[in-house]
Amino acid sequence: MSINIASYIDHTLLKPEASKEQVSKLCEEAKTYQFASVCVNPIHVKMASELLKDSGVKVCTVVGFPLGATPSEVKAFETRQAVEDGAEEIDMVINIGSLKEKNEEYVYNDILSVVKAAAGKLVKVIFETGFLSDDEKVLACQLCKKAGADFVKTSTGFGPGGATVGDIQLMRTTVGPEMGVKASGGVRDYETAMEMINAGATRIGTSSGVSIMVGLKDENATY
Repeated sequence: MSINIASYIDHTLLKPEASKEQVSKLCEEAKTYQFASVCVNPIHVKMASELLKDSGVKVCTVVGFPLGATPSEVKAFETRQAVEDGAEEIDMVINIGSLKEKNEEYVYNDILSVVKAAAGKLVKVIFETGFLSDDEKVLACQLCKKAGADFVKTSTGFGPGGATVGDIQLMRTTVGPEMGVKASGGVRDYETAMEMINAGATRIGTSSGVSIMVGLKDENATY
């Protein structure tokens, strides 16, 4: 079975020092390879949306990033602004402290506030798995599913560790076959990307999208 690996990739540039020139290059690369999306900081959403108009590549941005420790009302505002600016996908960070305190109601409502504000746009929820036990990862998955999020996601890329095959398998098992699972953090080459996909990931968040495509060797993988 052939795998269109480019369609799994969220081509990502979330460095605080990212320039307009770098974002423009990111968008051109995404169009060349037809990646699923570009993932940029909120300040660059409007520009990316204009550059990618009618290209088939979506614009993704981040909310409550990278700590997740902002009030739900602020996350909802960020989401509405991002959608107004042209974002089609929202990657939000949960309130990690509240999850670890087992404050399920707060975490659920935090996620729900973004899902509602997104008004039908795709919502991915970042756990920052490096901070969590397996039980906490399972609970986070359950709350995401209950709140109507579209994806669960491993990491911001700014926390401890990144995506692992074990975490992807655990998240996939917990959310079932219908919900999306995004592997993000440390996926820098074709081999690792395929390991994550084979473990159950349906998106790959990476700043190494071009390197992955250049390293594509499997004759069954196409773009």
